[in-house]
Amino acid sequence: MFSNAQLVFALVFFIVFVVAMVISYRKDLKIHEIYYKGNFKVLIGFFAFIILLFVIKIVLKR
Repeated sequence: MFSNAQLVFALVFFIVFVVAMVISYRKDLKIHEIYYKGNFKVLIGFFAFIILLFVIKIVLKR
């Protein structure tokens, strides 16, 4: 399906991309702490909403 060169490229690209994202996040960590306080609550709310949708789907399916 994929050649060896394509797989190597994908692996190298993924590793470089993850390293760049980690470096970028570390660089902006102080800014994130100032401007994005409380974002953890939003993430919890989002996951709670997704779980609620699954529960409603399961309950209405029966």
